[in-house]
Amino acid sequence: MSSIQKRENGKWRARYRDAAGKEHARHFDRKVDGQRWLDTVTAAVVTGAYVDPNAGRLTLRSYFEEWSARQLWESGTRRAMELSMRSCSFADIELKRIRRSDVETWVKLLATTLAANTVHARVQNVRSVLRAAVRDKVIASDPSAGVVLPRRRRVEHAMRIPAPDTVGALYEASDEWFKTFIALCAFAGLRLGEAAGVRRSDIDFLRRALKVERQVHRQPGHELEIRPPKYGSERTVHLPDGLLNVLSDHIREVGVYGLEEWLFPGMDGAPMLPRKHAYTWDRLCMKIGVEGVTIHDLRHYYASGLIASGCDVVTVQRALGHKTATVTLNTYSHLWPSADDRTRAGAQFLMDQSFGFPADRVRTGE
Repeated sequence: MSSIQKRENGKWRARYRDAAGKEHARHFDRKVDGQRWLDTVTAAVVTGAYVDPNAGRLTLRSYFEEWSARQLWESGTRRAMELSMRSCSFADIELKRIRRSDVETWVKLLATTLAANTVHARVQNVRSVLRAAVRDKVIASDPSAGVVLPRRRRVEHAMRIPAPDTVGALYEASDEWFKTFIALCAFAGLRLGEAAGVRRSDIDFLRRALKVERQVHRQPGHELEIRPPKYGSERTVHLPDGLLNVLSDHIREVGVYGLEEWLFPGMDGAPMLPRKHAYTWDRLCMKIGVEGVTIHDLRHYYASGLIASGCDVVTVQRALGHKTATVTLNTYSHLWPSADDRTRAGAQFLMDQSFGFPADRVRTGE
């Protein structure tokens, strides 16, 4: 409902009531200006773009505190979101007053001290709050939309995949109990926290499979957490016979611990902390002179092996516990054979069939 009336002082008073019955009014020198304002409001209501002009008076921080209380987040996600908000330079500005320039200034400030991947993560977290405010009709648009972020390294250049002989050397040089941990990461693709959380009951020797149902996690200054894997990636990993033998030998010779039968013991019947595994890994790398290889690189090693063996995207996705096949492709697409590779292989097949000798004879003349 809207109307426009002339006041005694000669001004034109335009007013309307929103869906909640709240009245909004403005005064204009000319009737046409008042009518134009009402027409704009009516169009916004009809198209679903209407936003209460008073709603954006909340600061970004105030809105985040209200919005975050309703979210079903794991503790790690909540800490990451809170960290992003603490670092946000415009968190105490009213939402309706935040400009794209404020976001750009913040991004540039972050880029002076943080890695590109960290900047992307912080900005995406704050952007999720701004987008929620748009959906709640608190602001009309997201001021972070289109803001340019620092360039990240291409996946194929940033990813480190250890060579097979390096993995073999690390395995042979490790203590007996840690051999099993390395094997779970390198030949089953488990994340560090997932490998730390393996129990005896997770291993199905008859079906040659491992159930990945939990991860061990602990942030500095916080209690140990045993929770579902990252992004809800519970899964069953199909194990090679060699890894089953490693697990069998571990159970028989090293043993399991506590009422839960953890493969890797911590204190008071709890599993070993991931940082203990990371410390053991670092010491092992120093011992044999391996540099620049992390435990997580063993997961990449496992993925590269599946791809090299001809596994399709969905198979690799399920084995790694990725949320979607898109995540798998974004991470490992450079490892799959390209159309050029298939063309070369097809042409080589034709040569082998036609001449009965491999291409090396053409190149070497032998």
